[in-house]
Amino acid sequence: MVSDAEFKRVYWASRRGMLELDLILVPFFEGRYASLPPARQALYRRLMECEDTELFVWLLGRAEPEDRALASLTREILEFSRDVDRGTGAGA
Repeated sequence: MVSDAEFKRVYWASRRGMLELDLILVPFFEGRYASLPPARQALYRRLMECEDTELFVWLLGRAEPEDRALASLTREILEFSRDVDRGTGAGA
C-alpha cells in the first residue's frame, strides 16, 4: 500500500497537461490504480516517468513500448479507456 502522499504524487503525475493523455490516464488512475497489485502500481509509477511524447504515441495505439511490462500496462490502460468510453466494465 502506498502512502497518501505517494498516492497524491502519482495522481498529479497522471495529469500530464496534454488533454489526450489526461483523458486516458486520469480515469485509469482514479478507477484502477488503488486496486492494482503493488508491482503493477510500481510499474504505473515507472510509466509516469516517461516523456509525454512517448506516452502520446503509446496511449493512442500508434506504437508500443519496447519494454514488455510497460507494453502490457499500456494495453491495460487502453482497454480500460475503451471500456469507460463504451460504458462497460470496471471503469464504468
